[in-house]
Amino acid sequence: MTSFAPFRITVCGLEELDSHCAQGVSHVLSILDPDLPPPPAFGRFGEHARLDLRFDDVIEEMPGKQAPQPDHVAAILSFGRGLAAEAAAGTQRPHLLVHCHAGVSRSTASMSLILAQARPDRPPAEALAEVVRIRPQTWPNLRLLEMGDALLGLDGRLVAAAMERYRSYGRDNPEHVRFMRLAGRGREVAHLETL
Repeated sequence: MTSFAPFRITVCGLEELDSHCAQGVSHVLSILDPDLPPPPAFGRFGEHARLDLRFDDVIEEMPGKQAPQPDHVAAILSFGRGLAAEAAAGTQRPHLLVHCHAGVSRSTASMSLILAQARPDRPPAEALAEVVRIRPQTWPNLRLLEMGDALLGLDGRLVAAAMERYRSYGRDNPEHVRFMRLAGRGREVAHLETL
């Protein structure tokens, strides 16, 4: 089967980073809460390009939290463009690892945006489907997707795919839906039936 991505991709959480040290990762997008230092595992990854971003996993402006901002999304897309250019020009296939704290929300949204940008010839829903294929617990951060969808001119198609993802995952994981509501992520679950 031909991969959707023009480069190898991995999504993981903070506690999984050590297991990827010997996997030939060439590019890392690290997304963690504000003020957290780079994880020590990166010292064991060997030479790699890395973008470190720090913001909270929220989808609204909230007191005491740093919500994702347009400049964060612009940086993610710029990093992805550079990676895609290397993949197109190089003789080796780069390997992108995107991580956040749990490898569920900020990282999966970011990887979906990078893939949608890298494959403008394919429907944006396929980018999200590829992330779900490699990371079944995917619940992408809606705020990141909304900003990225607009920047990429996707006319809401990636956001629509995320809404379908919330529905399908939420049906099988009602406890996750309750957690998202309590965490202030109501816009992601507002359209779901009460579970």
